[in-house]
Amino acid sequence: MEQEYNFKTISEYNAFNNHETLHPLVSVIDFSKAEKRTGSKMNFDLYCIFLKDVKCGDLKYGRHYYDYQEGTLVFISPGQTTDVENKVDMYQPMGHGLVFHPDLIRGTTLAKVLSDYNFFSYHTSEALHLSSKERQLILDLFAKINSELQQSVDKHSKKLIASTIELLLNYCDRFYDRQFITRETVNKGILESFEELINGYFKSEKPYSIGLPSVAYFAQELHFSANYFGDLIKKETGKTAQEFIQDKIIDVAKDKIFEGDKSVSEVAYELGFKYPQHFIRLFKKRVGRTPNEYRSLN
Repeated sequence: MEQEYNFKTISEYNAFNNHETLHPLVSVIDFSKAEKRTGSKMNFDLYCIFLKDVKCGDLKYGRHYYDYQEGTLVFISPGQTTDVENKVDMYQPMGHGLVFHPDLIRGTTLAKVLSDYNFFSYHTSEALHLSSKERQLILDLFAKINSELQQSVDKHSKKLIASTIELLLNYCDRFYDRQFITRETVNKGILESFEELINGYFKSEKPYSIGLPSVAYFAQELHFSANYFGDLIKKETGKTAQEFIQDKIIDVAKDKIFEGDKSVSEVAYELGFKYPQHFIRLFKKRVGRTPNEYRSLN
């Protein structure tokens, strides 16, 4: 039977991995020190960054297997649950991790910008794959934080640890940009699938039954988290996924405006707008004219 764990404090997670608690709000983990374990479900009230030393070909990127072999970074935010599936009865966890409680960064500059790091809400299948140099840099930053934890806690500890975590996250942001670029061929296929889904959406009855298409809807259809999908589209097109969808809505609307004697309200409802005035406002914002003005001019 699968075990379930709930980690609310750093000391609980340290005990689980055979580590001494050097600071009540942050810890650097060496998973090789942990006991062998079985598959389990883990719930966290902590921020976690796990550097997994696994063969990445066993993991998937959307529907595609990873091609990086050196290591994988997985990000977990408070409230998330992870499932660890295992093909054998017992396994020895390997790798390293950084875990910190939200209270660690309260009042710091990191607290103000942490929500900008979208990768904390990516699916685990959208993990960050590191080159050997990138992996070493992450390990060096883990070591720098661990070195600080060996010192006596003083008034500088919180600031130094939080700033090092922020530096680490900024490097991860850069590495994700690299990953989007190096997977350009895969991403082009995703973009094409996105366009096909949008076109199919407006040819179906979904605008009537669901309403306007959302980023979350297409992300789910393509098996991505909404944030990862949004970041991917932005890197590929320079537009947000929402802007991309709105462009398609306007293109379809322009065609529908000239279909017979349809009223603006009919066009709006066919597109999935609940209120015609919302359609008119969007159309004017994107085209510079109202739907009726556009029809008259053309």
